[in-house]
Amino acid sequence: MRFMKREDYDIIVVGGGHAGIEAALAGARMGFRTLLISMLVEQTGAASCNPAIGGLAKGHLVRELDALGGEMGLLTDAAGIQFRILNEAKGPAVRGSRAQIDMDRYRVLARNTLLHVSNLEMLQETVEALILEGGAAVGVRTALLNEYRAKRVILTTGTFLRGVVHVGEVTQEAGRFGEFAAKNLSQSLIDAGLHVGRLKTGTCPRVDSSSIDFSVMEVQGGDAIPSPFSFRTDRERFAREKQQIPCYITYTNDETHRIIEGNFYRAPLFTGQIEGIGPRYCPSIEDKINRFRDKERHHLFIEPQTFENTECYINGMSTSLPPDVQRSMIRSVRGMENARIVRYGYAIEYDYVDPTELRHTLETKKVANLYLAGQINGTTGYEEAAAQGLMAGINAALSLQGKEPLILRRDEAYIGVLIDDLVTKGTKEPYRMFTSRAEYRLLLREESADLRLSHYGYELGLIDAEQMERVEAKRAAIAHGVALSRESLFTPGKAFLDFLESIGEEKINDVQSAEQIMSRKSFTIEKLPLLLPDLAVYDAYIQDQILTEAKYARYVEKQHEEIEKMKNLLHVSIPQGFDFASISGLSKEIVEKLQRFNPPTLQAASQISGITPAAISILHIYIKMGARG
Repeated sequence: MRFMKREDYDIIVVGGGHAGIEAALAGARMGFRTLLISMLVEQTGAASCNPAIGGLAKGHLVRELDALGGEMGLLTDAAGIQFRILNEAKGPAVRGSRAQIDMDRYRVLARNTLLHVSNLEMLQETVEALILEGGAAVGVRTALLNEYRAKRVILTTGTFLRGVVHVGEVTQEAGRFGEFAAKNLSQSLIDAGLHVGRLKTGTCPRVDSSSIDFSVMEVQGGDAIPSPFSFRTDRERFAREKQQIPCYITYTNDETHRIIEGNFYRAPLFTGQIEGIGPRYCPSIEDKINRFRDKERHHLFIEPQTFENTECYINGMSTSLPPDVQRSMIRSVRGMENARIVRYGYAIEYDYVDPTELRHTLETKKVANLYLAGQINGTTGYEEAAAQGLMAGINAALSLQGKEPLILRRDEAYIGVLIDDLVTKGTKEPYRMFTSRAEYRLLLREESADLRLSHYGYELGLIDAEQMERVEAKRAAIAHGVALSRESLFTPGKAFLDFLESIGEEKINDVQSAEQIMSRKSFTIEKLPLLLPDLAVYDAYIQDQILTEAKYARYVEKQHEEIEKMKNLLHVSIPQGFDFASISGLSKEIVEKLQRFNPPTLQAASQISGITPAAISILHIYIKMGARG
């Protein structure tokens, strides 16, 4: 077969989803000639599932992306139609920003951004195979018999690798419903010696909004003062001008459950038709009814897909049941008795690569110059995909520059937790980010992402000097507020005790700093400028950061101590002939790995795939016990 030789590039990115967008933009903006190949250019940045960005832990990823110079936060601010802070009543470490998006506008904005970036070309073709030479990726071949060469190749294939869609008994080869699957590219990965597995995910039916009776549903509005995702968005102007529309809440009922249970025998999930493993934390409605039979009802969130609200996504009703069952179960729900389905829900199976095949740079261990990002690595979610795409693009560009890679630590970013989890532990089900996965989540709060990471973005050329100046001004303001709160001491004199009573605070019995008073649960942001008038010059956003630092100062200090302790203990030597099997508290898998690799130090042990920080701590305790004995 004769292939047409085409131009060479520095970086080729395959796939135009959220991972591909960030990878291509990073490579191009760092000065490298980049080609983004996508099966359908108009579907670049498509919201294949729910029309929303962010959420618990996922919002952290988007903020970190933005701090590094990624695009998702800016696109969300521009296309967002409702903004909410989830878990706002809880501690700041577990709050999460979430935005409903106009999915059509998001897609158009993403495509147009890519088309107007220097060094970046877009091309609509289907990649059929990798070109491998000398154990390295050097390009790709397409279905149109074109050959494109590059120094680095990044695959961000989403659910398209041998994708199969399931709707009841009907199956179709597709990467998304109505779009061709990439049937041959998986073979290149298998031929290269990479371990390829099979996963499953799904999506919900979409309903014509004019057929829904919203008047009988609970209204779920956005925040009164919406907060943008991007640190580069003007907060005041955004809060003043952003138009929002509501979502709605309704519930399944006994009739809904009866319809679904009565059709379990037709559910691909239960008949053996679907072999791939689905996301445990986002089950289909049939799986929920089967697993939680004691529940009388389940929430359904009715989410507009565009600002005009002509079509709604029925969040909570992901399904692969047959069309007739989908119609019946939706019409059994209050407010949707006359609902007209525009698009049926479906499940999709697809290939993924075991992420333990990757380095922390997201380059594959077996094939040089080949990077993987997104669902191909076993993750689920736009945000997880975008985070990997950005890091793959950055590290591909850094390797071309002959520079050290950017590998974010677990105590530095949720992105660091995400990638470390994937490459050291792997995954057998679609991986989703949670705040509970981060050991140092108090240090990784959403609003501190720019303070933690923008210096990297600036050094990489992805953040400009003006934005970096704003970050440093924020850092200085918070530092001033924190210092003032620690230096300001108050005695229990009558005037101050009267003041505390006037703002609804308990009295003090001895000298206390402002920070100690601010750390009380009862102390709110409205009281801050009353206690420390010098802080009245700062807006509520900065004041909130200062107050948060005060409330969590003791816990943050403790986490910093734990991090330093971990860094120090990594240099500890492991005695020769150490009996790993004698250690109580380590899993059989970890013991087997330690026995096989026999690491000389805790540092070396920590770099073995699957060896967790907790395992390192346990191992250190036993080494110390042995030294004493």
